This record gives sequence, structure tokens and C-alpha cells, in this order.
Amino acid sequence: MGENPEIWKAAAMADHFEKIQKLPDPVPGCPNFRRVPGYKVYCCGQPTIAGFEAALTKVTGTAYPKEGKIIWFNLRQEPNVYVNGEPICARPPNKIGEYAELGNVTRDSAKADEEEFIKVIEGRAKENAGKLKFVDINKAEKEIEVKEVVTLSNVIEGLKAKFPGLVHMRIPVCNSAAPLETDFDILVKTLIGTNINTPVIINDQVGLSRATTGCVAACLFKEFQISASFEGLVETVPGVNLDLLKMDRYKMDPAKDPLFRGEFEVVKELVASLKDGEAAKNECDKVIDKNGTPKTGGTGIKQLRENIAESKLSYEIMDDAAQAFLKMKIMDNIHKYYYLILFTAYMREAADLAREAVADEKKGELTLAGGRCAIPGDQLKLSKKFVQFVDENPKLRDLVETGKGNLQWERDIPQAALSNLENLAATDFKANLGKIIHDIYQTAHLMFSDMPQGDHKKRAKYRFASKTLMRILPQPLSKEIEAKIEQKAITLDLYEILGACTWGQA
Repeated sequence: MGENPEIWKAAAMADHFEKIQKLPDPVPGCPNFRRVPGYKVYCCGQPTIAGFEAALTKVTGTAYPKEGKIIWFNLRQEPNVYVNGEPICARPPNKIGEYAELGNVTRDSAKADEEEFIKVIEGRAKENAGKLKFVDINKAEKEIEVKEVVTLSNVIEGLKAKFPGLVHMRIPVCNSAAPLETDFDILVKTLIGTNINTPVIINDQVGLSRATTGCVAACLFKEFQISASFEGLVETVPGVNLDLLKMDRYKMDPAKDPLFRGEFEVVKELVASLKDGEAAKNECDKVIDKNGTPKTGGTGIKQLRENIAESKLSYEIMDDAAQAFLKMKIMDNIHKYYYLILFTAYMREAADLAREAVADEKKGELTLAGGRCAIPGDQLKLSKKFVQFVDENPKLRDLVETGKGNLQWERDIPQAALSNLENLAATDFKANLGKIIHDIYQTAHLMFSDMPQGDHKKRAKYRFASKTLMRILPQPLSKEIEAKIEQKAITLDLYEILGACTWGQA
């Protein structure tokens, strides 16, 4: 048995599933493949063996040499093997599904697990007359005759026969929260020395959150190259309005809700703490929008900033258990957004330092006729890592941990309305119950007037009514109802609470 006995207990799960393709114009075998507008950065799900080649062929096209450098980042935590050309991943049996958080996974541990997992697959097939049992994301059991099994690493080595410049780098990241500071550094280290036109491809299982996050980071690195390399060159071109090219001048629609603009309290504090913090946020937002849906100028599926606001709107209509899960997800995504802005600030500083770091003897070679210095993208150097950048202001780490939950999770009931309800309840609760319910719903109608008509609004008002009734119950009755809820005799449901209040039973 290998060093990790858990891998021998792992379920074999097919990466691909029905309706995995969510975008038009599919590349066969490479789910949700697309290019980020304005960058040679591409995003996708886990390809089949044929899908790898199809994606690389599309990326190189007729203009980029097939032997040229191509960077491919895999952001998945799960080890992968290929059975008959199709990707199969190892999952803990209790974490089958489209998404899974697998804890502290490193590049080395993922690769070691992959080597063990192929032995597991081969052993299970041998014990089952050459057939492998596996599950899909819905836990449906399936079986396939095994004709070929190879590791992901060996698939990549095989691709290098046609694409010898291919560099495949694993950076296992979690699905919701930000990548680690060291993950950003691994991405940057891999990209340093590449040209501005070097293609960068990033995948997760489906081509959703993790891959989109990685693409945002890669685009921000490309912006670093453009800023450090071409600022001097662009300034020599007659008639070019530099203000139009500056990413930090980006402005979102002011009519958008503040949450959709990313104006979370902890983000405001970050922006105020950073040098040129507002410019860093503007540049980050522009890149996030280009990596988002067509609605914000992208070609993708996930809008990392607006997805937080959409989740927050959904929070109001969830039951308690769902709210607890969604609250953690919202805070994780704010954490991710915060770190993308922080990484943008780091890349902006790095561009300034890279221009200043050119040795005097090299400046002569790189100086243009107008006196400006234009450094080739593959010659750019970084003076510090992202970890060191954050180390210089460690309070920023504490700020996000304490501030990412600083949202208004429930709508505030107007004080006048609350006082009226409390007075009605205290005077004669049962006699005034009809008016109490009427006034609660009247208040809810005003408070949720911004939500469109439909089931979501009805559920939000109903949930508000349930919680508000519990809030104003007279003390003896309140304790009795709370006890029933704790004993699971009833739930926090308006009609059940009313039944317990009026008839003593739900």
C-alpha cells in the first residue's frame, strides 16, 4: 500500500457529466474553452486526451508556433488519471459532486496521489474482469471496460511531442476562498521570462470559479508586462490618448448596487490602506469584468465580483441551514476578491520597480528615440515576492479575516414599525394578533419593494414575517416557542409559530 492509505479508499469519479458544457461554440473534449477578451489567456475545464490537443491546436492556430512556449496551469486539488482517454478523478466517498474542498493539497501531494491512484484503478479493474466501476457527479454508479490507463503527468509528456514548449504547472487551490499567497507566487514565478504573447491556459474541473480566478491573476500579470514593457513605446506613437489605455481609470456603472460594484466594507478599508488603492481596485474590476459573463464584457460563466452580490440576495430567502453554508461561501468569495485587489496592487508596484531596476548599461539598448525605456516582456524581473509584499503590511491579513463577514446579513426593520409591533404584542398579544400579522406583512411589503415580484420575494417576506413574529413574542410565550423549536417540535415557520401560539400545538 502507498504512503497515503486514503487514496486507496477514494471513489473514482468521472470529471465530465451531462450539461457540463455551458458556453456556445464548444471545443470537442475541452469543456467551456474560451479566450479572455484582450489577452492571450484561456480558460477551460479538465480536457480529455483528445481535448488537450484540440485546445492547444486552437490556441496556436496559424500564427503562434507549435514549438513555442505555452503555459498550462491546472488548479485542481484532485489527482487525475485517464481511462480510455477520459478524465477520472479521486474523491473522498463523502465528497462526490461538481465541487469539493479537499483541504491542504500541494502540487507534490497531488502528484504523489496520482501515482497511487493509477495503481488503485488498475487493481480494481483487475479484480473486476477488466472493468472499472466509477460514479458520476450525481453518485450514479457506472462501469466501463478498461483499455488504457495513464496519469495526467504522462498525458502531458505525450503532448510535448507535438507541442515541445508546453509547460504544465499544478497549483491546487480551493473552490471558494482566495488562493494562498504562495499560490500567487508560484503563478508569477512560472510566468516570469515569458513573452507578452505567450499563451496561458488555465483549467479546473468545469472551467468555473477556480479557473476564472486563475485567469484574472494571469491577466493581471499580462498587465504588469504591458505596463512595464510598453509604456515608453506607446508614448512614442503620435495621436495615442494614453488616458484611454489606462486600466486604473475604469469606472463601473454608478447606477449598479454598491455590492455589485464590490463596495464591501472590508474592501473599502483595503483600498484606503493601499498606495493608489482606488486605482488598483479599478484595474482589478476591469480584468474581472473581462473574465466574467458577456453582460460585463467577458466570454465566461462566472462573474467573481457580482457573484458575491447575487449570493447575498439569495441569502435572504434561504432556510437556516442553507444560510449557514451560503454565509461561509459569501465570506470566502469576499476574501478572494480582496486578495485579487491586493495582488493587483502588488503587480502595479512591481511594474514601477521593474522599470527602475534596469541596469544603466542595458538602458542604452532599451531606450527609444523619445528617451523612454521599453523592456521586452521576457526580460522583466521582480524585486520581491507577493508574500513579501504582504509581509510589509501584515495588518492586511488580519483585516480580511476580521472584516470579510462585515455585511448586513438581515434587513433592518424601521424603528417606528418595530415599536408599533412591540406595543401591540405587549398590550394584548392574542387580541392584537390579526393586526400584528397585517402590520408585519405591510412592513415587509415596504422593506422588500426593491425585489422583483415572484417566488423569491414571497419567500423573503415570509421568512421576515416568521423571524419578526418570534422577535416580538411576549416573554413567557417566547421561551415556550423557543423550547419547541429547540426540541424540533416545530420549526421557525410563521404558521407553525402561530399554531403553537394560538392552539398550543403546531
